[in-house]
Amino acid sequence: MSKKHIEECVRASLEGYFRDLRGTEPDGMYEMLVKVVEKPLLEVVMAKAENNQSRAAEWLGLNRNTLRKKLVEHKLIK
Repeated sequence: MSKKHIEECVRASLEGYFRDLRGTEPDGMYEMLVKVVEKPLLEVVMAKAENNQSRAAEWLGLNRNTLRKKLVEHKLIK
C-alpha cells in the first residue's frame, strides 16, 4: 500500500463522513481525526516493533517519551 493509497482511503472516509452528516456542520474534526488515526497507527507500529518503544519511536519519528505519552493517552499501556 502506497502513501497515495492511504491518502485516497482517508479522503474517501472523509467524504463519507460529510455525507453522513447530511448538511450538519462538523465540530472538532481535527482532534477527532487525529485520535481515530493515531490509535491504530500506534497499535500496528508497536506490534511490528515487538513492543519495543525505542524502535517504534524511531520508526514514527517521535521522541520515546512522546510515544509513551501517546500510548498512555490511548490506553495502550499503563
